[in-house]
Amino acid sequence: MRELAYYEAKFEALNEIMTGDERVHLINGTFLSLSPHRHVFQNLQKKFSARMFAPPISELGFCGLATGAAMAGLRPIVDLSTGSFIYEAWPQVANEAANAYSMSGGQTRVPVVFHLFHGLRGGGAAQHSGSPQAMLWNVPGLEIVIPSSPRDVKGLLKTAVASDNPTIFVDHTRLLDVRGDVPENDKPIPFGVADVKRSGSDVTVIATSYTVQVALQAAAKLAKEGIEVEIVDPRTLVPFDLATILSSVEKTHRVVIADETHQSCGVAAEIAARIAESGFDRLKSPIRRVSTLDVPVPYSPGLEAHIGPSEARIMDAVRAALA
Repeated sequence: MRELAYYEAKFEALNEIMTGDERVHLINGTFLSLSPHRHVFQNLQKKFSARMFAPPISELGFCGLATGAAMAGLRPIVDLSTGSFIYEAWPQVANEAANAYSMSGGQTRVPVVFHLFHGLRGGGAAQHSGSPQAMLWNVPGLEIVIPSSPRDVKGLLKTAVASDNPTIFVDHTRLLDVRGDVPENDKPIPFGVADVKRSGSDVTVIATSYTVQVALQAAAKLAKEGIEVEIVDPRTLVPFDLATILSSVEKTHRVVIADETHQSCGVAAEIAARIAESGFDRLKSPIRRVSTLDVPVPYSPGLEAHIGPSEARIMDAVRAALA
């Protein structure tokens, strides 16, 4: 077992993937080059310069290029950088890549990975702080992956690139320096398998992406109050592991869902609906959601902190579930 930073695990995965499969190409150049980790990307660029491209800023164009290349037999990874930029490529991602397999009667596969950084990054404001995974969850045909730890980003990225389906790989810049254990000779992590990040008996907190780290901090503080929180990380939205979540609900009978998509029609809303449909009889209190408030993300750090799923808001929701 080794302790790695999230960005180091991500780099290792990409290096191993591109070394092992010459069909893998990387389109765009911010996948790992966000400061202060630019040197990591530059090392990769030197090694695989023939398979790495930096096209003009035209998301509609290069996502279309990648979708076509995937149909023709390559396995492109497309870095869209900021999550909100995928809106510029919506026709290619949602109306082409997602539909090709079904509309061709299973004759056309689209093994492309669309990578993006989502969420509240600190001063990103409305046009650079989007979390489009809830919208993309409404598009049948896409796999959606949301890692929260170094081990998960490495294992899930390997699975994403090996998949024959178009995959949205959702990252968060605030995870890049998070450190954690990564097994030696680690294997790909299968999609649709949630992970219990912390065991507890009082309340189940379902969290995604960077909010998992926030929830872990909140749980440590709540433990000092005698409240034992179980934290479940779905890791993928499509496919979705409802069975593990319901097993946790069976144990705790109380649920809080923490996620950075907006409150209305967001990831937390969909998870809450699935629990209510399949596990309502296991609940002893209403499901609580801790999501980003339904406003455009403000530039002000203070206001941004106020609207997001903070430690304090998660702790308040857990206490309310127990009241």
